[in-house]
Formats: sequence, C-alpha cells, structure tokens
Amino acid sequence: MTGDPLDLGLIGLAQFLPFVALVLPAGHVADQYDRRTILALCFVVEVGCGVLLLAFTLIGLKTAWPVFAALVLFGTARAFSMPASQAITPNLVPVESFGNAIALNSSTFHVATIAGPTLGGVLYLAGPAVVYSCVIALLAIAVFLMLQVRLPRAARSVEAASWRTLLEGLRFVRTRPVVLGAISLDLFAVLFGGAVALLPAYAKDVLHVGPTGLGLLRTAPGVGAALCAIGLAFIPILRHVGRWMFGGVLLFGAMTVIFGLSTSFVLSLAALFLLGAGDMISVYIRHMLIQLETPDAIRGRVSAVNAVFIGASNELGEFESGVTAVWFGLVRSVVIGGLATLAVAVIWMGLFPSLRTMQQFPVPRSRDD
Repeated sequence: MTGDPLDLGLIGLAQFLPFVALVLPAGHVADQYDRRTILALCFVVEVGCGVLLLAFTLIGLKTAWPVFAALVLFGTARAFSMPASQAITPNLVPVESFGNAIALNSSTFHVATIAGPTLGGVLYLAGPAVVYSCVIALLAIAVFLMLQVRLPRAARSVEAASWRTLLEGLRFVRTRPVVLGAISLDLFAVLFGGAVALLPAYAKDVLHVGPTGLGLLRTAPGVGAALCAIGLAFIPILRHVGRWMFGGVLLFGAMTVIFGLSTSFVLSLAALFLLGAGDMISVYIRHMLIQLETPDAIRGRVSAVNAVFIGASNELGEFESGVTAVWFGLVRSVVIGGLATLAVAVIWMGLFPSLRTMQQFPVPRSRDD
C-alpha cells in the first residue's frame, strides 16, 4: 500500500501498545463479569476489524492510518480476550481433565500458527478480499460457538476498578514463590533464547538455504511444540512437575546452543524441533501451575500478569537478539543466548527450591483462599 518498510513494523506496534496498556484492566474485567460474554464481545469486535479491512480493500484505500486504527482496535480486543480465555478453562473442565484441556488448546494453537499462513497464502491468490471474507466468516463462527458455551453459575461481586484491584494479580504473584518462579523463568528463558527472530539471517548467511528452507526452519519449532502438546494431552505430566519444567527449559537452552553452532540444515531443523518441544513442556506446566494455584476470584488478573510477561519476553527477546547479533555477530549471539538460558534455569533452581522440588500439581484453590 505505501511501500514503506517502517509501516510493516508499525503493524505490530499498533497491536502491541493497546495490549500492554489495557491487559491489566482487562484482567480485572475478566474477574468481575461473565468470561464467556467477554470473549464473545471480543470476537464481535474482531469481526468488525475484519469488516473494516475488507471495506478498505474493496474501496482501494491508499492511506495507511485507517488500517492502523483498525489494528489498534484489534489489539484492544485481544487485550481483553487473553485474560478471559486463560481464566475460563478451569470453569469449563473438571480438575482431572485440566491438563488434557491445556495440552489440546496448545496443540490447536500451534497447528493454527503453522497452517494459517499457508492457507492465507493460498487464499491470497484469489485476492485479499477473499482472505478477509474468510477471516470474517471464521470469527463469526467463533462468536456463535462461544455463545453456546454453558458455564456453571458463579457469584461475582462487582468491584470498582482501582489501583488496588488492578494490581491484585501482581501482589498475588509476588507472594506465591511457585507462580513467581514459573512466570519469571519463562520471561528470562525466552528473553535470552530468541533464536527464532534471527532465522532469516541464519537461513541466508549460515545455512545458505532459500525461502523454502527458511519456511521449514520457521515451521520446525511449531511442529515440535504441536506434537509435544498432542502427546501431553494423552500422556499428561503427573509426577516430578518441577523437574519436568526445568528439564523443558534446559532442553530449550541446549537446543538453542546447538542450533547456533550448527552449519547443517538437517541438524538445525532437528534442534528447532526439539527447542519447540522443550518450550511446550515449560508452557504446559506453567499454565497448569498458574491456573491451579490461583483462586478463581483473581484468576483473570493473574492471567493478565502472565500475559504481560509473555508479551514482554517475546518483544524484548527479538530486540535482544538483534542487538547482540550486531554486537557479537550472528552465531555468537545465538550461542550466548542459549547459554544464558541454561544459566537462568540453574540459577532459578536455587532461587525457587519449592518449584524445583514440586512433585505434583497443586490442588485447585477455592475462590477465597
């Protein structure tokens, strides 16, 4: 539309800024009102964004700011949907099936991230209007399906938003070493182990593969994560929870180092595949711990804190990878990042012994615990 590469970067910024600004208030909303209704309304807003983008395409819009406005609206909807979607899972399934639900949810997410760009590219051959029309239709189906969900009635005391209520999630995380350890471990592991951000440079300058090879490299972590999630859905982790979590992070860091040192395309694919699997183990256990350890009354706010940590680790991790690549070179930056991830895991074992020695997932807390 504009031919300006800066606008491509602003696309992500337009969605990320409202998310960061609103996700904590969104967590408060998820704890005060019906989470199913919140998600349905968010999907409706996303349908509206799709309609706007379709209209811009049909009229041949030549200026970028209306697109950015639609993306800000989309980012706002995502800010409110993420805490509600994470907090609603324990309301939908019994405790004994919670691990299976998290694993299946993660597997569908990773399958979508793998298949989505491919299907989008195929649909784009028929024109962008077809892509947006399909997106609108799928989101409309999501609205319909969400309205069919039946949640057990829960008495929620509506409390006016204040700094105290907005920061309740942060206070809870700070006073629960297991939750704090799990969230912060993921933050720093992903922050330092952001090799995926450098895949285009690696494909060109180290592995010497073209666009097809780059596509396979980008797909490998998602495939590893998706297959691991499917496996966890059928064979959930029930014992030695702490060991498994730190083992997943150590695998993530070790595979980052191997990928950084590899000049073999096949070895690099294998390392990225196992990297995704290790990350999935950590994600699975972290989500289980957070949702089971947190009372339902503040689950939305704690989920919002987790979302902030995830967003910060992803965005800052890509920035950190770029900066270290400039300072130390491409290969050294990835290897240093992987070693830093390994160091973080070892340090966190000492800082959070209760997390390291955890044998089983906690019994779900009641609303008032």
